[in-house]
Amino acid sequence: MGRKWNNIKEKKASKDASTSRIYAKFGREIYVAAKQGEPDPESNRALKVVLERAKTYSVPKAIIDRAIEKAKGGSDENYDELRYEGFGPNGSMVIVDALTNNVNRTASEVRAAFNKNGGNMGVSGSVAYMFDATAVIGLEGKSADEVLEILMEADVDVRDVLDEDGSVIVYAEPDQFHAVQETLKQAGISEFTVAEITMLPQNEVTLPEDSQAQFEKLIDALDDLEDVQQVYHNVDLGE
Repeated sequence: MGRKWNNIKEKKASKDASTSRIYAKFGREIYVAAKQGEPDPESNRALKVVLERAKTYSVPKAIIDRAIEKAKGGSDENYDELRYEGFGPNGSMVIVDALTNNVNRTASEVRAAFNKNGGNMGVSGSVAYMFDATAVIGLEGKSADEVLEILMEADVDVRDVLDEDGSVIVYAEPDQFHAVQETLKQAGISEFTVAEITMLPQNEVTLPEDSQAQFEKLIDALDDLEDVQQVYHNVDLGE
């Protein structure tokens, strides 16, 4: 699973060059989660997941508060949650999650990004079956054995707990996300290097150098789209 953690690190590191874009995406996601339920993370599980992930990206409190206040204010701005699936160079697989107030615009932009960068859109279900929705929680300061013992004593089910690249990474079913976090917090762990529910590929592929360069252009093009929130793929991007 080391490669999976490397991909998460790569995605998180990429934010450094485009923090304003990342913050805007989080603002939209927080607003949608707060509007769909109570604007209180303690009673709105979807909102709590987004806020936990926002912490690992150092999203400013002002942006979080503004999005929640906008939802409380009864804004009539509405977004549709969409998932696109497609193929990149050499049959690589890509999932794109979007929040949009204009479905036709977003579909057109996502399709164009695929077509211009050696890929093509697939039908619903053509790619997602090769990925698993997974809760991923990362922390430092303890060993994998110590973390596993904490979780086992609390009877929290996880898929795996591994030492990876100097961090401990917990992989669990999505419905165990909060149980894992709360158990670790009760054990005195307050900071997480990663905390999100993501889509991890069941198998990874390595692309030839020329195809990998084109694939990275595809991922960048998709990430740059205003309506795109998350991009998942099955390519080993290396270190």
